[in-house]
Amino acid sequence: MRSVIGFLLVLGTATAGLYWLSVRLPGEPRAGSGLLKFPSNLEELRELAEFLQHYNKEYHSYVLLLFCSAYLYKQSFAIPGSSFLNILAGALFGPWMGLLLCCALTSVGATCCYGLSNIFGKQFVIYYFPDKVAMLQRKVEENRSSLFFLLLFLRLFPMSPNWFLNLTSPILNIPVTQFFFSVFIGLMPYNFICVQTGSILSQITSLDAIFSWTTLLKMLAIAMVALIPGTIIKRFSQKHLSFDKSDENIYVLNGRKHN
Repeated sequence: MRSVIGFLLVLGTATAGLYWLSVRLPGEPRAGSGLLKFPSNLEELRELAEFLQHYNKEYHSYVLLLFCSAYLYKQSFAIPGSSFLNILAGALFGPWMGLLLCCALTSVGATCCYGLSNIFGKQFVIYYFPDKVAMLQRKVEENRSSLFFLLLFLRLFPMSPNWFLNLTSPILNIPVTQFFFSVFIGLMPYNFICVQTGSILSQITSLDAIFSWTTLLKMLAIAMVALIPGTIIKRFSQKHLSFDKSDENIYVLNGRKHN
């Protein structure tokens, strides 16, 4: 009961802080400020991006603070939808600044989730997901000598959702340093695709531009670059990591296993 109260206090404080940032915009009130909410579809994302791109010209530091706060909030409390924020980062901050920002925020936010789980959530995770925790525990122990590469493999080819890996890592006694850098590197291809997509889409003004050779070549380059880390880790895993054949093609999504 004490852990539940403590978690709710942290969640309430973080929610209040993020809400305060969203309503205390500097300067004169602007039309469209009501759009400051987490987007749930592409239309809401487009409207939010248009508003923040305009606002970013005058108040870049505040937009950066608001974006970082919102991103860390989602990651820390394992709230789905980070792909929309990755795309938004590409539209607001450009492809390379956006990528660096998202990789850093993903790692810091996931580490905060790790810490919250370590302090408040261990008993609940074990109680509600005993089989999944046992499966991951077995894999960690079998590959303890190559733990960092196992963590990279699980990020690139998830047998379990990223939010669940964040919650279970303290239970599995994964060192926080290895956890942090495995998130930073392992999710970089995914962040790269989302951020680059946001950067490209922010520059498109017509349907014809989507099918231009420049845009198509950029998208092809993004796909090729994103495949490189996965190919390297997969080859390493085949030689050095221990996986049962029955586990190789099992993916746990939303509580269900899929072959």
